[in-house]
Amino acid sequence: MPNTPPFSGDASKTLIDDDKRWNTRALIVDDDVPIRELLIDYLARFGIHATGVTDGEAMRQALQEDNFDVVVLDLMLPGEDGLSLCRWLRTESDIPILMLTARCEPTDRIIGLELGADDYMAKPFEPRELVARIQTILRRVRDDRTEQRSNIRFDNWRLNSVLRQLISADGLVVPLSNAEFRLLWVFLERPRRVLSREQLLDAARGRSIEAFDRSIDLLVSRLRQKLGDDPKAPQLIKTVRGEGYLFDARDIG
Repeated sequence: MPNTPPFSGDASKTLIDDDKRWNTRALIVDDDVPIRELLIDYLARFGIHATGVTDGEAMRQALQEDNFDVVVLDLMLPGEDGLSLCRWLRTESDIPILMLTARCEPTDRIIGLELGADDYMAKPFEPRELVARIQTILRRVRDDRTEQRSNIRFDNWRLNSVLRQLISADGLVVPLSNAEFRLLWVFLERPRRVLSREQLLDAARGRSIEAFDRSIDLLVSRLRQKLGDDPKAPQLIKTVRGEGYLFDARDIG
């Protein structure tokens, strides 16, 4: 490793707003012990709890033993280099990767990003910028995951669980009542399983109303109508005579 100091600027002058501290776990993979120790100490000020390791073998061991939100990965390492480890990480998980290097060749940066790194920083760097980049990566990843959770696709439909709307393939927006939304949510959680009226009522109404179990039929009928599911030959919500209903969507994700 070159002897170039990893940081430029005076880290001690950074002011931290305690209200904005992050509860994040970072794995730092760098064979330069002083750099690792400086990063671990500095990141801790921002609520980023960092663990440092020297090489790929130690990185794999750490990932087996603990959960991390981000990997800060140096390019120049003993044994396997950072590009090789980046490739391995991307085949094994979707954990965000921020690569560090003292080499400034554009090809290294391009290859690292093509292999799946989320960001790339050259040494020397401002430590506060490293924190900002980690925060930006994690915010983007968390926003993406929230977006994935809030939009569930099935067949030719998309359900927005935040707005409680059905959206058709051609962009038509279909609002749902609270009960219709809860009923559809239960179907999406348990596809291709026969669910009794009692089970569906518990989920759709939040309580069991055995004396009025036929009310679920009206709710199913309304949901079928909004899904464009032919009541005489339904393809999505099928009636299982004497037992209940079965949600038969084939492409849920």
